[in-house]
Parts: sequence; C-alpha cells; structure tokens
Amino acid sequence: MSTARTALAAAMLAAALASSALAQSNAPDPWPGLVTDIFHGREIAMADGAVSLEAPKRAEDAAIVPMTLRFPEPAKVKTATLVIDQNPMPMAASFTFGEKAGVDAIETRVRVNSYTNVHAVAETRDGKLHSEVKFVKASGGCSAPAGKDPDEALANMGKMKYRELKSAVASKREAQIMIRHPNNSGLQMDPITRAYTPAHYIDAVEVWQGDDLIFKMEGGISLSEDPNFRFTYAPNGARTLRVIAHDNMGGAFKGEWPIADAS
Repeated sequence: MSTARTALAAAMLAAALASSALAQSNAPDPWPGLVTDIFHGREIAMADGAVSLEAPKRAEDAAIVPMTLRFPEPAKVKTATLVIDQNPMPMAASFTFGEKAGVDAIETRVRVNSYTNVHAVAETRDGKLHSEVKFVKASGGCSAPAGKDPDEALANMGKMKYRELKSAVASKREAQIMIRHPNNSGLQMDPITRAYTPAHYIDAVEVWQGDDLIFKMEGGISLSEDPNFRFTYAPNGARTLRVIAHDNMGGAFKGEWPIADAS
C-alpha cells in the first residue's frame, strides 16, 4: 500500500472515530451521505433484482457476521460494494469481477458495530447502480477483542487455505479462500496496556484462475479477523488458482493451488 493511501486510510479512520458516537445516537440516516461519498451521488435503483443480499436479522457474533451477495445475471455485473451504514468505516468490501468470471455469488464475514442497514450495491456493465438493503441487529463488532492470541496471529499471518466445494450448478465451480490475518480494526483495546491496537488489516485481494481474473477486492477494518471469501465462478480450463493479498502495513501474501479435474 502506498504512503499516500496509508495516510488517507489513517485520516479516514481518525475522522470515523471522531464521529462514531454520533452514529450510535439518533443521528440522521447516513445513507444519503454515503451515496455521495462512496458513489459520488449517482442514482441507485433499489431492489430491482440485479443484486440480492443475504444477512442475518440478528447476528450471533457481531465480529463475525456472514454476508452473501448474489447476482442473477453475473455477466452484467462489473463491481459490487458492501456498505455497513453505521460502521466507523462503512465501506466493508468492494469487488471487481473479471469479464468472463461468471461470479454469481460471493460470501464474506464482517464486523457490525451497531444496529444498522447494510447495503449491497452492484454496478452493471452499462454503468448503472443497483442495490438491496437489509437491517442487521448487532453491536460492538468493530471493538470486539481478537479471537486468537496475538503471538499466534503474528506467527501465522498471511497463511492461506483453499477449498473446493460442490457447486449447485454443473457449469460453475465453488471455492473458498481463507487468509490468516488479525485484521485489527484500530478500535480494539489491549486489556493489559489499555492502549488501542493499531489498525492492521487486509486491504486488497486478487483471485485468478490461470491468467484470468475472478475478482479483486478492496477492503477495510469492517472485514472480520481471518478474512474469508466463498464464491462461485465459471471455469476456463485453467489448472491453477492463485491469490495475491496485501495489507495496509505493506504486507504481501501469495498462494497457489491446483484446481481439481481441470481440463
């Protein structure tokens, strides 16, 4: 991550922390402002079927909340952005899909800091924006302590796992990528020193089949510890799947695996 991007991320986080108390109160709906900040005020069609969002009504664990985005016509979808309206940094993840990737579903896990609307916004290749919204009851996800010992997390940082799963559609493949990383939000307090643990999180992931992109992801502090992505895609005959990931501290991680039954 460049020095300029790191400085920008730090400034955004500082501003988000300063305003988080307002987000917890009866402040006005933040969505109109987020449309301006994230989508530059563009018109967004609501609930028109271009994208659907699966999210729990009440989270069992606010630090690990599953979210699934689905696209009935994947060839038409260029990008998809997951926005957690009331989080300190609302843009949780933005996905850019390869033109022939055929991704019709992608699931990840996020932190939810308070009762909030969650928006899934898809941009189709004709330049139009489409969204669906769900309300999720959860609190404290961004400040919840890490689930793993810090020394263990540091020792295993960047290790990846790849799983192949049986797809419900014969012409598609389903896979899961898991990346070991503490994904510290910057809002978690060390119980011994009482100081906040610096934000340290995966901010970019690329997934390729051979030389063809499946998806790129830009993320922030709202992604859960040990980022996890489960997705379907259209196989192109490539024999390997590879992943490149980066974090906001300059860490770079790679993984590559053979694709079973690739022809």
